[in-house]
Amino acid sequence: LKRKLQSPHGNPPLKRKRKPSVNSFKKGATEADIREKGSTSQKSLPKKQLTDNPNEGQKSRPFIKTSSLFRNNPDIPEIHRKAVQQVQENVFTTDSFSQLDLHPHLISTINTVLKINSMTSVQKQTIPVLLQGKDALVRSQTGSGKTLAYGVPLVQSLQGMKSKIQRSDGPYALILVPTRELALQSFDTMQKLLKPFTWIVPGVLMGGEKRKSEKARLRKGINILISTPGRLVDHIKSTECIHFRRTQWLIIDEADRILDLGFEKDIAVILNALNAERLTRQNVLLSATLTEGVTRLADISLNDPISISIAGEIQKTVQPASQTDGQASSSSNCMEQENFAVPKKLKQYFMMVPSKLRLVTLAAFILEKCKFEKHHKMIIFFSSCEQVEFYYELLLKVLSGGLGLEQAEHSSVSSAHLQFLRLHGNMEQEERTEVFQEFLKSKTGILLCTDVAARGLDLPQVTWIVQYNAPASPAEYIHRIGRTARIGCHGNSLLVLAPSEAEYVSLLASHKINVSEIKMEKVLSSLMKDDRFKLHRPGSKVSYSAD
Repeated sequence: LKRKLQSPHGNPPLKRKRKPSVNSFKKGATEADIREKGSTSQKSLPKKQLTDNPNEGQKSRPFIKTSSLFRNNPDIPEIHRKAVQQVQENVFTTDSFSQLDLHPHLISTINTVLKINSMTSVQKQTIPVLLQGKDALVRSQTGSGKTLAYGVPLVQSLQGMKSKIQRSDGPYALILVPTRELALQSFDTMQKLLKPFTWIVPGVLMGGEKRKSEKARLRKGINILISTPGRLVDHIKSTECIHFRRTQWLIIDEADRILDLGFEKDIAVILNALNAERLTRQNVLLSATLTEGVTRLADISLNDPISISIAGEIQKTVQPASQTDGQASSSSNCMEQENFAVPKKLKQYFMMVPSKLRLVTLAAFILEKCKFEKHHKMIIFFSSCEQVEFYYELLLKVLSGGLGLEQAEHSSVSSAHLQFLRLHGNMEQEERTEVFQEFLKSKTGILLCTDVAARGLDLPQVTWIVQYNAPASPAEYIHRIGRTARIGCHGNSLLVLAPSEAEYVSLLASHKINVSEIKMEKVLSSLMKDDRFKLHRPGSKVSYSAD
């Protein structure tokens, strides 16, 4: 065998050729088949692909991609809330101002200028008490007419003085309010009430204004002085011409908010300045909630007061609040007042929204209520000035603008222009006043604000209150929702909660506050009504004709 393989000429032996195996033939055939199939069009689909796409006829079916906003969110808990009986006040009465012992010109002004004929419950119970010259602690829901409850008896008292009031006499009444906007609103109301009595001059002092011009007004004389506590303390310390020798009225409006803002020390300075020049005067405290701080303030500022609570009956305190029995009465009263009264025509809602979806859900809610539904006026509360600025710039660009030229011409979006305004404490006073007046006069619009607008402001025709951040307490919740459903009007409120804040609903229920749930999915579905957010096939032209 060895000789057979050797070359006859002495060359190296030839290598034996291996015969191709059956497997190698199969392998080659398979590779050839694959190459042949690759060169031709794919006529058949893999089995898996066939089962995944049963509708082969839909060749242009769009590819739907789920946003990461909808993935990895915490589960939204089921809220099993128990229905509670809300404390409700009857806002209006059948009694008119003409039934009171008031100057005919004052009654005429209320009817014609303010266009008010019947009294609210708080006015009916408070005005006669104040006309008798007694101190009062008044607790009533927001939007019940507390400004006129003290304004009417104040004007009646000052116009009826034996010696006619002179402007140079200085302040006969001092009204303290927590915010600049409320100071402007109270000043406007007093101006209207004083139209028949031109010799009585109202005036306002507040932060952000030029101190020099305020000093000039004080030198000329102001008979009804409306001020924020901080600004008044500033003038007490630095302005020589301010005095309280003839001050007969001290009215502290929104007393709980004044204390919340940290003005307790300023109130003490003001009380000391008043007591140093005149000991006897009539004092009135007004608040929507009766907190421990308000009770403490009543102890040091009121003298043998009558407590007026519209949720219950008038309670006459036999002894001054500073005495032991009075303190016991006050503390028990405080516990009783934890059940807050809400307007009868106010519908309250809450919505559970994961953090990632809060922004898009807010945008959808604004579109649904202020664009697709007409004649809505909305206030959105945020927890900080920075939040207000951020959301104002973002929503203004995305919802009120952001359309291309072609879209703007054809889209129905442009037909329903959304007006956004902002209001917070870091703004210049001139701009704050301008925004406040603009929103006051407009019939529609969205105001983004901090709690600077949560107390006392009477903003007409507001139909929705949105609380984007949960308030720190139920009392703050009550003040925020009080910007709508005022004086018997209809209104709605929405509280946006994270899944981790679900217990807040139970907290509200413990204070006799009933809220119903709105599902987030229902709000988000409204985005499909806007042409900018509809799903369109690639390459197809978008139609912007209005439905």
